[in-house]
Amino acid sequence: MRICDLGHTKFVSKHRARVLSSHLAALIPQNSHILDVGCGDGLIDKSLIMMRPDLSIQGIDVLVRDKINFPVKPFDGRQIPFQDSSFEFVVLIDVLHHLVDPSGLLREAIRVSSRAVLIKDHVLKGILAAPILRFMDRIGNLRYAVSLPYTYWPQQRWLRTFETLGVKLAWWNQSLGLYPWPANLVFERSLHFMARLDKDEPK
Repeated sequence: MRICDLGHTKFVSKHRARVLSSHLAALIPQNSHILDVGCGDGLIDKSLIMMRPDLSIQGIDVLVRDKINFPVKPFDGRQIPFQDSSFEFVVLIDVLHHLVDPSGLLREAIRVSSRAVLIKDHVLKGILAAPILRFMDRIGNLRYAVSLPYTYWPQQRWLRTFETLGVKLAWWNQSLGLYPWPANLVFERSLHFMARLDKDEPK
């Protein structure tokens, strides 16, 4: 596993952070206040701030790591310790599939955001989707003792959940460019998505 850890850090994590921060930078307006829920080592936030120094970001996580790239505060993984509409945007990057019931934390994210929630997660779609996603989860998270319930949903269940929670799907993208060729043929396909969920019409 040690060799896999080193390979993941060197070839996947930094590239992933750059790609995801680029997507976030394009979706978030100037001078926004952001809460990153489950921010991990803060690498994405660090990359985003380098691209967009106008943004203000607060990170929270259940497991605050020894080595982090951004200030992170602990929380219990269920209730976000901020009042309603405390941040304009709340970000959940590969967090919800670590929960048995993703709807609860997503509802909390919607509560503390005043404008929108931005999600990056997985879609259960295609041949061998579940075992491939489980493999990626283990490689990326097992060494950090992250909970791995493997809660992967098909697209329609995501969409139904968004509708039930009363938010508008303003943007959905399953072509994120997280992996170079030929790794993308196995590990990307349509297994990943990013979405922007607006509470109101975009201003």
